Amino acid sequence: MSEINATYRTVHEWELQSGRSYENPFIDVRVDATFTAPSGRMFTIPGFYDGDRTWRVRFNPGEVGRWTYRISAYPEDPDLRREGELEVTPRETRGFLKATPGRAWGFHYESGEPAFILGDTTYNLFGMAHCGLDVPSFLRRRTEQGFNLLRVRVPVSPFHPPEGYSDWQTRRTWPWGGSEQAPRFDRFNLDYFHTVDQVVRQAEELGLGFEMIMEAWGFEFPFNSRSIFVPEWEELWMRYLIARYDAFNCVYFWTLMNEYEYYPNGDWHYKPVADRWAMRMGRWVKGVAQHGHIVSVHNGPREPAFARRFAADPGAIDAIMFQEWGTRDRENGWLATGIEEQIERSLAGWWGSAVFAEYGYERNPELPLGFPAHEFCDPEHTRRGAWRGAFCALGIIHGFENSWGPFAVLDRDQPGLVYLLHLRRFFTEIVPFHRMRPAPELIAPDTFAPGHRPLALATEDRDVVAVYLPVGGTVELVLPTGEPYRARWFDPRTGDLQAADMSGVDGRWRFVAPPGQDEQGHPWDWVLIADSR
Repeated sequence: MSEINATYRTVHEWELQSGRSYENPFIDVRVDATFTAPSGRMFTIPGFYDGDRTWRVRFNPGEVGRWTYRISAYPEDPDLRREGELEVTPRETRGFLKATPGRAWGFHYESGEPAFILGDTTYNLFGMAHCGLDVPSFLRRRTEQGFNLLRVRVPVSPFHPPEGYSDWQTRRTWPWGGSEQAPRFDRFNLDYFHTVDQVVRQAEELGLGFEMIMEAWGFEFPFNSRSIFVPEWEELWMRYLIARYDAFNCVYFWTLMNEYEYYPNGDWHYKPVADRWAMRMGRWVKGVAQHGHIVSVHNGPREPAFARRFAADPGAIDAIMFQEWGTRDRENGWLATGIEEQIERSLAGWWGSAVFAEYGYERNPELPLGFPAHEFCDPEHTRRGAWRGAFCALGIIHGFENSWGPFAVLDRDQPGLVYLLHLRRFFTEIVPFHRMRPAPELIAPDTFAPGHRPLALATEDRDVVAVYLPVGGTVELVLPTGEPYRARWFDPRTGDLQAADMSGVDGRWRFVAPPGQDEQGHPWDWVLIADSR
């Protein structure tokens, strides 16, 4: 029995080579490893075939102390059998991201640190890397800017309707054997997966998280062809993804499908059978992916409410990656109206965690208008949409035409990105986000036009209150009496702070935002902070 020195929450890999020749090593033999923790807990981890008669097992220990392990093959293969011990020593690390509904904004690291999610959408990141784009520099820049999550998909989408061709694609990124015309779902494209490994390892070194989307849009092949992509191939596919990547700290979420209501036939509308699929596959993923990463779904249709959708199995899905774009027409796209109201309806009664994971892709006018729905998603939509989502106490993931999918301008950031950095600084440096909850009752009753209503967050004891005014103007707050407050204005366009005047009596305080408007004549938005001295 061999002994290996290991460290807590670090990926360790076992390489096993067989002297036998298998006709199809992806399916003719199955490799599993059983790890027993010092506490007695047992974890069964799938291995995966990696070419040249080589199988690998990747494991990330979550306890300090002496572990034992046993690797076996079915059918029996003496070359693919191994057993031994791991002596796991501690190290300082945040550990895995965990869903913690009701605490902070629904997410903590294993260290106990609350997580403010700020993400970007780069669906085809792995494909871009495989085609030679400078993905490493992009990952470093996003990390340095303070992003901690990227939405990525293992299956690459070479096209998105109506006219979204991936012009950057110069190599095949089909992840299976065969081709789209003659698929071999019992084999995997190892050349492509070795590129994915490189990107995942870089994210691991940077401390950057991935939302790993296991099945891409359900309107595209093979996910829209369930008579061909049968459950046996689906499970083989998901098991392979889990075997290769579940051990990595950078896997923050396993998302079953992008807009999961496309299941089973690629037709986009709400279907109860899609909920049944999500619950079944959520349970299946949790059984195979035993490192315990968050299992999530990403919605297309916003209703019915998710508490209703998953009531039959409340523990199958841990988190909703919630999509709602708000207004995006010529007249009101800048205002992103309706986001907070839809979040309230869709997440009413939801017992799990959630992220505001998609609310449009900021348009780059220098690029062809391949997506008419993006035309009026300007930097103003980026900024206001983010603040509306954050004031629902949700982490934020946005996307930009430069990098979300069909285009690949990875070396330049669009104007609205800086607004997200100001938002991150506000919630992580100026107010204690993890202690704050929506507090609409603090805003005195009034009548507001659509999209104009102020939004409030506050700590439980009301020692910190924040109010977002989407169009500036006046707001009256009902604050605890007897508490001296100081008030400041935070400018979401620049990140600057300035003193705010307050006037009122008997706990009702009136605030008037600084005046101003942008080049299009839209009134400025402001954030008010009131904290007790």
